[in-house]
Amino acid sequence: MLLQAALNGPWSKEDHPAMPVLAAELARDAVDCVAVGAGAVHLHPRDERGRERLDADVVDHVVTTVRHACGVPVGVSTGAWIEESVEQRVALLRSWSAPDFASVNVSEDGALAVARALIDAGVGIEAGVWTVEDAQKLGDWALGSALTRVLVEPVEVGRHDAVACVQAIHDTLDRVGVHAPRLQHGDGEATWVLIEDAVRRGVDTRVGLEDTQHQPDGVRTDGNVALVRAAARYVTGIA
Repeated sequence: MLLQAALNGPWSKEDHPAMPVLAAELARDAVDCVAVGAGAVHLHPRDERGRERLDADVVDHVVTTVRHACGVPVGVSTGAWIEESVEQRVALLRSWSAPDFASVNVSEDGALAVARALIDAGVGIEAGVWTVEDAQKLGDWALGSALTRVLVEPVEVGRHDAVACVQAIHDTLDRVGVHAPRLQHGDGEATWVLIEDAVRRGVDTRVGLEDTQHQPDGVRTDGNVALVRAAARYVTGIA
């Protein structure tokens, strides 16, 4: 069962003082997260001014730096907010050479074109499925073996509704014939509920400051390493 460390997302040190932003910070966090149980890393590359970028010189540099340090696969985001123009986003992605995989939010405009650009670049695809409708759409794409994994990741779902929501998504993925490995996670108050449920299902999961700033007991976390250490206890059955 894979435990992925989601190191930063679109957030900054204003959101949490331990948020890793630049390549060296991400590399240090990645090394420490791998040491306590992470088997892959997801991050949002930034330039030297701390801005999210999709340019190959930024993305490839950050990914190479982090992977060289931690020794596990490293993936990135293709979020539409980073580059709003689908055409420009696709052109930038086709120039990548370093990422092992990249997440594609199925619900975003141009998502299929983004996925095809990743295929052209030889980058694996993590298809981000937020809803049953996304799951149905992913089935229509028929990407087959091009999918590294499917991210079952409902957004803005409360802890009491989260499990029912992911169950409906899993059922739809089964029905439409999407059989790629699945990684289930949530954010905010649903984070730990969905990690625990992922362990029960036997599917991959993730944790990190991108998803939550709180430990399972509700105390504000010290950072990514503490979050991964706590999630690893769930995975190993000693939480």
